[in-house]
Amino acid sequence: MPTLSELHEPVRLGRPELERFNADGFIHLKHVLSARTLAAVEAAITAEVRSRMAPLADGQDASTYQKAFTQVMNLWTVNEVVKEFVFSRRVASAAAQLLQVDGVRLYHDQALYKEKSGGYTPWHADQFYWPLASDRAVTAWIPLQETPLEMGPLVFCAKSQAFTGGRDLAISDESEAKLDALLREQAFEIVEEPFSLGDVSFHLGWTYHRAGPNTSGTARKVMTMIYMDAEMRLKHPENDFQREDWRTWCPGAVPGEPIRTPLNPVVYSSS
Repeated sequence: MPTLSELHEPVRLGRPELERFNADGFIHLKHVLSARTLAAVEAAITAEVRSRMAPLADGQDASTYQKAFTQVMNLWTVNEVVKEFVFSRRVASAAAQLLQVDGVRLYHDQALYKEKSGGYTPWHADQFYWPLASDRAVTAWIPLQETPLEMGPLVFCAKSQAFTGGRDLAISDESEAKLDALLREQAFEIVEEPFSLGDVSFHLGWTYHRAGPNTSGTARKVMTMIYMDAEMRLKHPENDFQREDWRTWCPGAVPGEPIRTPLNPVVYSSS
């Protein structure tokens, strides 16, 4: 297994980064990871993704969601290199500081590969899907290659984390149209920028975001980790998606109680 020593070194963020994240609901951090580290983990993640890609059944039409990317989750449970990356103190320490909590647990990981023909990802807020009792959860979005605009990097709606309009919408063509209108009515700033190799973005669960199609001719490979407050409690699910997330990502957790299952280990603590 490759030595990925930088993954064990916590990041120290300054007050400007923390204040910007708190205000905007997201942050794009530069030069968090080295090219050497990303090359090692990209090979491991890509091998696992390619071996688990599920073809559509005969006669099945792809949904907008399926057209957007290939999605494979909880790879930390099947590959030691991926596990070292997902459990990285370097990334998890940044998540804890941004959330202003003493420690974070893993909710789950997911590899998101937008193929060269991959379509757009509609506007959405991740926390619509999560049975979590507070907003102290954040997604780390980590491109595994340089990601110019034509590859479809994440697009953020700054300061939308407190906006409650559209929170009942699942990802679909309908959500894209409705949320695009709602967010533009609020005159939020739409932030779209390329990602250099080693950049990492973090966004809150209620921060609206989308991504354009990949027109580059090369797959856009991204690994994400979703971290939550180490003391996060499970809420009573409010929709079928949250019920499914409960069964899949935190089986055995009890509504109203802290989420402390084997699939949700503490990956960073400041104490």
